[in-house]
Amino acid sequence: MRLARTGDREAFSELVGRRQVWIRDLMRRCSGDVALADDLSQQVFLQAWRALPRLQQPARFGPWLKRIAINTWLQHVRKKEPTREAVDNEEITLAQTDSAGVAMDLDHALSALSNDARLCVVLSYHEGMTHEEISGHTGMPAGTVKSHIRRGTERLRKILAAYVGQETGE
Repeated sequence: MRLARTGDREAFSELVGRRQVWIRDLMRRCSGDVALADDLSQQVFLQAWRALPRLQQPARFGPWLKRIAINTWLQHVRKKEPTREAVDNEEITLAQTDSAGVAMDLDHALSALSNDARLCVVLSYHEGMTHEEISGHTGMPAGTVKSHIRRGTERLRKILAAYVGQETGE
Protein backbone atom coordinates (compact mmCIF):
# COMPACT_ATOMS: atom_id res chain seq x y z
CA MET A 1 0.00 0.00 0.00
CA ARG A 2 2.81 2.37 0.91
CA LEU A 3 4.48 1.88 -2.49
CA ALA A 4 1.21 2.26 -4.39
CA ARG A 5 0.49 5.53 -2.60
CA THR A 6 3.83 6.92 -3.84
CA GLY A 7 2.93 6.12 -7.47
CA ASP A 8 4.45 2.66 -7.87
CA ARG A 9 2.41 1.13 -10.71
CA GLU A 10 3.46 -2.44 -9.93
CA ALA A 11 2.34 -2.09 -6.32
CA PHE A 12 -0.99 -0.67 -7.45
CA SER A 13 -1.30 -3.46 -10.00
CA GLU A 14 -0.97 -5.94 -7.13
CA LEU A 15 -3.76 -4.15 -5.24
CA VAL A 16 -5.94 -4.25 -8.35
CA GLY A 17 -5.21 -7.95 -8.79
CA ARG A 18 -6.35 -8.67 -5.25
CA ARG A 19 -9.59 -6.67 -5.53
CA GLN A 20 -10.50 -6.87 -9.21
CA VAL A 21 -12.80 -9.91 -9.05
CA TRP A 22 -14.66 -8.50 -6.06
CA ILE A 23 -15.22 -5.10 -7.72
CA ARG A 24 -16.22 -6.65 -11.06
CA ASP A 25 -18.67 -8.95 -9.29
CA LEU A 26 -20.18 -6.02 -7.39
CA MET A 27 -20.55 -4.02 -10.61
CA ARG A 28 -22.01 -7.04 -12.43
CA ARG A 29 -24.58 -7.58 -9.70
CA CYS A 30 -25.55 -3.90 -9.81
CA SER A 31 -25.66 -3.61 -13.59
CA GLY A 32 -26.58 -7.11 -14.78
CA ASP A 33 -24.24 -6.53 -17.72
CA VAL A 34 -20.76 -8.08 -17.88
CA ALA A 35 -19.36 -5.57 -20.38
CA LEU A 36 -20.72 -2.62 -18.41
CA ALA A 37 -19.34 -4.15 -15.20
CA ASP A 38 -15.89 -4.31 -16.81
CA ASP A 39 -16.12 -0.65 -17.87
CA LEU A 40 -17.33 0.47 -14.45
CA SER A 41 -14.62 -1.57 -12.72
CA GLN A 42 -11.98 0.17 -14.82
CA GLN A 43 -13.46 3.51 -13.81
CA VAL A 44 -13.33 2.48 -10.16
CA PHE A 45 -9.65 1.57 -10.34
CA LEU A 46 -8.78 4.64 -12.36
CA GLN A 47 -10.44 6.85 -9.75
CA ALA A 48 -8.69 4.89 -6.99
CA TRP A 49 -5.30 5.36 -8.68
CA ARG A 50 -5.85 9.10 -8.93
CA ALA A 51 -7.11 9.45 -5.34
CA LEU A 52 -4.77 6.93 -3.67
CA PRO A 53 -2.21 9.53 -2.49
CA ARG A 54 -5.04 11.23 -0.56
CA LEU A 55 -6.16 8.04 1.21
CA GLN A 56 -5.67 8.93 4.86
CA GLN A 57 -6.05 5.44 6.35
CA PRO A 58 -4.29 2.92 4.08
CA ALA A 59 -5.52 0.06 6.27
CA ARG A 60 -9.08 0.95 5.18
CA PHE A 61 -8.36 0.47 1.47
CA GLY A 62 -11.17 -2.10 1.01
CA PRO A 63 -13.99 0.04 2.42
CA TRP A 64 -12.57 3.09 0.63
CA LEU A 65 -12.55 1.20 -2.67
CA LYS A 66 -16.12 -0.02 -2.04
CA ARG A 67 -17.24 3.58 -1.57
CA ILE A 68 -15.62 4.53 -4.88
CA ALA A 69 -17.39 1.59 -6.55
CA ILE A 70 -20.78 2.58 -5.12
CA ASN A 71 -20.27 6.19 -6.16
CA THR A 72 -19.24 5.06 -9.65
CA TRP A 73 -22.43 3.01 -9.93
CA LEU A 74 -24.59 5.88 -8.67
CA GLN A 75 -22.96 8.29 -11.15
CA HIS A 76 -23.62 5.83 -13.96
CA VAL A 77 -27.29 5.48 -12.95
CA ARG A 78 -27.73 9.25 -12.81
CA LYS A 79 -26.35 9.58 -16.35
CA LYS A 80 -28.72 6.93 -17.68
CA GLU A 81 -32.33 7.53 -18.55
CA PRO A 82 -33.90 8.48 -15.20
CA THR A 83 -37.30 7.09 -16.12
CA ARG A 84 -36.06 3.52 -16.70
CA GLU A 85 -38.59 1.19 -15.17
CA ALA A 86 -37.86 -2.27 -13.87
CA VAL A 87 -38.79 -5.23 -16.05
CA ASP A 88 -42.19 -6.79 -15.36
CA ASN A 89 -42.25 -10.15 -13.59
CA GLU A 90 -43.80 -11.74 -16.68
CA GLU A 91 -40.71 -10.88 -18.72
CA ILE A 92 -38.45 -12.85 -16.39
CA THR A 93 -37.95 -16.42 -17.49
CA LEU A 94 -35.83 -18.83 -15.53
CA ALA A 95 -34.82 -21.74 -17.69
CA GLN A 96 -31.31 -22.70 -16.68
CA THR A 97 -30.60 -25.08 -13.83
CA ASP A 98 -26.80 -25.41 -13.59
CA SER A 99 -24.89 -23.26 -11.09
CA ALA A 100 -23.72 -20.83 -13.77
CA GLY A 101 -27.32 -20.68 -14.94
CA VAL A 102 -28.53 -19.99 -11.43
CA ALA A 103 -26.10 -17.07 -11.17
CA MET A 104 -27.26 -15.76 -14.54
CA ASP A 105 -30.88 -16.13 -13.49
CA LEU A 106 -30.18 -14.26 -10.26
CA ASP A 107 -28.54 -11.45 -12.24
CA HIS A 108 -31.51 -11.41 -14.58
CA ALA A 109 -33.93 -11.33 -11.63
CA LEU A 110 -31.94 -8.49 -10.05
CA SER A 111 -32.39 -6.53 -13.28
CA ALA A 112 -36.13 -6.58 -12.60
CA LEU A 113 -35.60 -4.32 -9.60
CA SER A 114 -35.32 -0.56 -9.74
CA ASN A 115 -31.76 0.77 -9.66
CA ASP A 116 -32.06 1.90 -6.03
CA ALA A 117 -33.63 -1.37 -4.85
CA ARG A 118 -31.05 -3.44 -6.74
CA LEU A 119 -28.19 -1.45 -5.23
CA CYS A 120 -29.58 -1.82 -1.70
CA VAL A 121 -30.21 -5.57 -2.12
CA VAL A 122 -26.75 -6.19 -3.58
CA LEU A 123 -25.01 -4.17 -0.87
CA SER A 124 -27.00 -5.91 1.85
CA TYR A 125 -26.83 -9.52 0.70
CA HIS A 126 -23.76 -9.61 -1.53
CA GLU A 127 -21.56 -7.18 0.40
CA GLY A 128 -22.98 -7.87 3.87
CA MET A 129 -23.47 -4.19 4.66
CA THR A 130 -25.87 -3.01 7.36
CA HIS A 131 -28.75 -0.67 6.60
CA GLU A 132 -26.85 2.17 8.25
CA GLU A 133 -23.73 1.48 6.17
CA ILE A 134 -25.76 1.41 2.97
CA SER A 135 -27.45 4.65 4.00
CA GLY A 136 -24.08 6.26 4.63
CA HIS A 137 -22.63 5.12 1.32
CA THR A 138 -25.64 5.94 -0.86
CA GLY A 139 -27.07 9.00 0.87
CA MET A 140 -30.50 7.34 1.11
CA PRO A 141 -32.34 7.56 4.44
CA ALA A 142 -32.09 4.33 6.48
CA GLY A 143 -35.86 3.79 6.27
CA THR A 144 -35.72 4.01 2.49
CA VAL A 145 -32.86 1.51 2.42
CA LYS A 146 -34.88 -0.90 4.57
CA SER A 147 -37.92 -0.51 2.29
CA HIS A 148 -35.85 -1.11 -0.85
CA ILE A 149 -34.33 -4.25 0.66
CA ARG A 150 -37.67 -5.60 1.89
CA ARG A 151 -39.54 -4.92 -1.36
CA GLY A 152 -36.62 -6.03 -3.50
CA THR A 153 -36.28 -9.28 -1.56
CA GLU A 154 -40.00 -9.97 -1.87
CA ARG A 155 -39.87 -9.40 -5.62
CA LEU A 156 -36.82 -11.64 -5.99
CA ARG A 157 -38.57 -14.39 -4.03
CA LYS A 158 -41.50 -14.25 -6.43
CA ILE A 159 -39.30 -14.21 -9.50
CA LEU A 160 -37.05 -17.02 -8.26
CA ALA A 161 -39.86 -19.17 -6.86
CA ALA A 162 -39.15 -21.77 -9.56
CA TYR A 163 -35.97 -22.75 -7.72
CA VAL A 164 -37.83 -23.71 -4.55
CA GLY A 165 -39.33 -26.70 -6.35
CA GLN A 166 -35.91 -27.71 -7.69
CA GLU A 167 -34.37 -27.72 -4.21
CA THR A 168 -37.07 -29.98 -2.80
CA GLY A 169 -37.35 -32.12 -5.92
CA GLU A 170 -40.89 -30.96 -6.70
